Amino acid sequence: MPSRRALLLGGAGVVVAGAVGAATGVEQGWLPGRPWAQAHLGLNGDDGVIPADVEPVLGLTRSFRSEAMAGARVPYTLLQPFSRRPLPVVVALHGLGQHHDTVVGELGLGAYLAQAIQDGVRPFAIAVPEGGTSYWHPHGEGDTGDMVTDDLLPELARRGLDVSRVGLMGWSMGGYGALRLGGVLGPDRVAAVVAASPAIWTDPADASSSGFASAEEYEHYTVVGHQDDLDGIAVRVDVGTGDPFYRDVQDYVEAFPAGADVTSTFEPGAHDAGYWRRMLPAELDFLGRGVGSQA
Repeated sequence: MPSRRALLLGGAGVVVAGAVGAATGVEQGWLPGRPWAQAHLGLNGDDGVIPADVEPVLGLTRSFRSEAMAGARVPYTLLQPFSRRPLPVVVALHGLGQHHDTVVGELGLGAYLAQAIQDGVRPFAIAVPEGGTSYWHPHGEGDTGDMVTDDLLPELARRGLDVSRVGLMGWSMGGYGALRLGGVLGPDRVAAVVAASPAIWTDPADASSSGFASAEEYEHYTVVGHQDDLDGIAVRVDVGTGDPFYRDVQDYVEAFPAGADVTSTFEPGAHDAGYWRRMLPAELDFLGRGVGSQA
């Protein structure tokens, strides 16, 4: 009969093997509850740390009157590094539950922008408008997509910024919005798009009711199946393997036509600020090369 010690050691081996098997299953996406399991198995990687040894680019709150929002004044945060010539602009779109100012603070956007410039990225400004829960398309009482394209961009031009060919970036709801607005504006007006953990559903039945009141609304504004709209624009899509949108985003990226200018990463990470901070240095470098190439 095996000893008690042998039985205990054998049981420990089963536990270790089970944990290793679970980790493999989570990483490959075939275990149920993958995002929850990946988080609890510690498979999402390290959180990004906001740079502490640079002077952040200050974010100043401004506002403008938006015809697309029935004449309401819309606040936005503007991060504008010092420059003797007009700076190109990246418009950054916040996610659901975030706001123009909270996303700047939560992600340390000013510090990351300062760090990027210190590391050699050509300076650019970042404008973060308030979008509520709109999913950056006509929804509810206004059209936050047109607010960006028809009202915010002229506002930035009046402030002396170069909006001739902009960059777009966003997180979650804003990642979807950046992809959609990039297609709306096209390559003549958009140089680069970065979508971090974009909220993308390949099945309209799964789409958020916060942003899509019906399957018809989803079909009208979805980016799925419209990858050709981004032809001529440098696109980067980042999503963590522990993100609920991981598989749908993979399918979206794989459906770009052959030869499209698309960069994508699928590495450990959750749908959270820790992952988004970790990805910011590479994303800002990508945007800087896109909008900065015109300067």
